[in-house]
Amino acid sequence: MQPKGHKALAIMEQALGQHDYLVGNELTLADISLYAYTHVADEGGFDLNLYPNIQAWCQRIQNYPAYRSMVV
Repeated sequence: MQPKGHKALAIMEQALGQHDYLVGNELTLADISLYAYTHVADEGGFDLNLYPNIQAWCQRIQNYPAYRSMVV
């Protein structure tokens, strides 16, 4: 699954290099849906340090006023 995961992360990384969010410059359901798994990708053995745009995107989402952490 690692190669497919890296392929998906690479597509996201490229998109996030062009816009703040996956479908433009506004938070959408696409971002919320993909954030759920992406922000914990390291738990699946993925090094998010290889994807600086994804890291910045995760931070933007976490800074969103209505953000609620899934971690207790």
